Amino acid sequence: MGIIVGICGGSGAGKTTLVGELTRCLGPDRVSSVAFDAYYRDLSHITMQERMQVNYDHPDSLDHELFVEHLRGLRDARTVEVPVYDFATHTRTGEAIVVEPKPVVILDGILLLNFSEISALLDLAVFIDAPEAVRLERRARRDVLERGRDADDVHRQFWETVAPMHDRFVQPSAKHADRVVALDEKPEAAASELAIEIEALQRRPG
Repeated sequence: MGIIVGICGGSGAGKTTLVGELTRCLGPDRVSSVAFDAYYRDLSHITMQERMQVNYDHPDSLDHELFVEHLRGLRDARTVEVPVYDFATHTRTGEAIVVEPKPVVILDGILLLNFSEISALLDLAVFIDAPEAVRLERRARRDVLERGRDADDVHRQFWETVAPMHDRFVQPSAKHADRVVALDEKPEAAASELAIEIEALQRRPG
């Protein structure tokens, strides 16, 4: 049975960066990573106009049932097929990424700690705390460059749903974290400390 680590925090907080640093510290051959973002519900059954009105920052937008099923599979040393999600069309492509079970499975997502079923599977829960202005700047840059989004639409979505849902769901979930990483902490240093904690968890009996 592997160790499951959850990296939570607001959109643009730096979760992907921390996952990368932690993977480097532990060794890529020992780590599998899964992003909760891949598990948005497929909306191909509704029009694009209707998809634009969906609140993607509410817990209901995520297929947490499938995510939990896959986590249990990885924990029990089974390979899983993670869906590929198209953020430009808000649909699943029908393709999948094969993820092999490794000694450490690292998850990241803004709403990881909002689901008791997910929290129960985590051996270590981490929350990255970053100010709103920093998160907005990072999210806008990512969504335009990497996800093919329109800049005006990204800002509209941030103020209409991202910020309110962060205050309602994401920030309060920090209370469930074992470790809170502040913005002024260097990702390399935080990852090194977390790697030590993970290795200690791996050595625990039973």
